[in-house]
Amino acid sequence: MSYDWSNRTILITEDDEMNYRYLELIFARFTRIKVIWAINGRMAIDYCKIYKYIDIVIMDLQLPVVDGLEAVRQIKSFKPELPIIAHTANTYSDEIEQCLAAGCDDYVSKPVSIEDLLSRIANLLNPVATR
Repeated sequence: MSYDWSNRTILITEDDEMNYRYLELIFARFTRIKVIWAINGRMAIDYCKIYKYIDIVIMDLQLPVVDGLEAVRQIKSFKPELPIIAHTANTYSDEIEQCLAAGCDDYVSKPVSIEDLLSRIANLLNPVATR
């Protein structure tokens, strides 16, 4: 299981450094994707405005300053095509519905399965054309 995304950039929005480091290690080991780290929702919004080359976002929902769902809504308002995957410890069905309603393109729960996460990212970075 290996992907060459060396020409891609991911924004990880995560306030817990250990969770961020874990994701960073996964991406370094299996994908070579470039990583940007935002520690709160406000930074994620700002980074998506500043860095036009971000290809995908991993968004924790429990964030300081601006929570993850609000950050998703704001990002999608100016970059509707940017894929965003919610990443949270809560797996309640109403929370999944809230994520999708806010504009998330997918959802993964913590602790994340490496294979599942990479597969979901691959599907969003390289969608199969509909015929």
